[in-house]
Amino acid sequence: MKEFGACPTPFYFYDMKLLDLTLDAIIKEKGDFHVHYALKANSNPEIVSHIAARGFGADCVSGGEIQRALDCGVPANKIVFAGVGKTDAEINLALRVGIGCFNVESAEEMQVISALAVKAGTVARIAIRVNPNIDAHTHANITTGLAENKFGINFEMLPATVNLAHSLPGVELTGLHFHIGSQILDNEPFERLCHVINRLQTQVRVNHINVGGGLGIDYVAPDEHPIPDFGSYFDVFRRNLNLMPGQTLHFELGRSIVAQCGSLISRVVYVKHGTAKNFLICDAGMSELIRPALYQARHKIENLSEPADAPIEKYDVVGPVCESSDVFGTDELLPVSCRGDLIAFRSAGAYGETMASNYNLRHLETPFYLEK
Repeated sequence: MKEFGACPTPFYFYDMKLLDLTLDAIIKEKGDFHVHYALKANSNPEIVSHIAARGFGADCVSGGEIQRALDCGVPANKIVFAGVGKTDAEINLALRVGIGCFNVESAEEMQVISALAVKAGTVARIAIRVNPNIDAHTHANITTGLAENKFGINFEMLPATVNLAHSLPGVELTGLHFHIGSQILDNEPFERLCHVINRLQTQVRVNHINVGGGLGIDYVAPDEHPIPDFGSYFDVFRRNLNLMPGQTLHFELGRSIVAQCGSLISRVVYVKHGTAKNFLICDAGMSELIRPALYQARHKIENLSEPADAPIEKYDVVGPVCESSDVFGTDELLPVSCRGDLIAFRSAGAYGETMASNYNLRHLETPFYLEK
């Protein structure tokens, strides 16, 4: 990455070779399972087109993401549409292009989809999202499978919701959908999800099961673990989930596909020496990478300009945004740094560029891609 010395910053750097190796690993390990890439992780057109070209479907949570997936070559019948607040316009777009499935999160949403489908002269394929009440032991802001979360339909409501689906003229119940959270590093919650699904399978028969995503990555040592252990992940479902004859299994992976291939590249604007702290003030901030401010997330921070054997100093690495939460790391041990040094925030390919904003009217440079 040191060749970026003359490039304007900040910008996102994507290693397309690593992305290909990650996709290779998924294809090798998934067998006949179906994987839909979750565009919310990274909707950059180059990334989405690259993934679509390898035969993956798309998991979308907005009309804009549906359109992006289509524009990037994902077939409509490989698109699933999730989200608790689908608007009429988004539903009509999905009906018009003929997406594969709506993941329905409430009885009211199901009734709206049915009415719009009848008006359009079609029938919408739906999966009911079930809240399995499983604690994935992850950050509260990315936990989605507990009873108090806004997502899905609780167990006690499922029989009535299934009956409603069968009674509505504009929908066809084809699946059950689950998603228990994100950045999950222990397979045990996935095992418990399988047992929950097995119990539900005795009550509700559908054509497909969608278990969402949630597989985490190594933010601490990205070079040691650039590709998640997809083999163990898929094997959990092979060993524990009792699929019915002819039933298909679907996944919605996002972070685990793209996180490690991306880095945010920034530049030191000032080195500020305080009485209690030394600060590296960078030209990237929470407007470019909000995860540290929003989730207290830690990204590995590297100085790309100084030699590896340079003396070490302790810094708080911060951005220029007018918020005290605009901090990437505290007490970071880095080479003694100077104004103009390039700083890399690693493992930023997921929920980085896609969550960037124009707060403070800041500007993000065009992403840079490393070709194979």
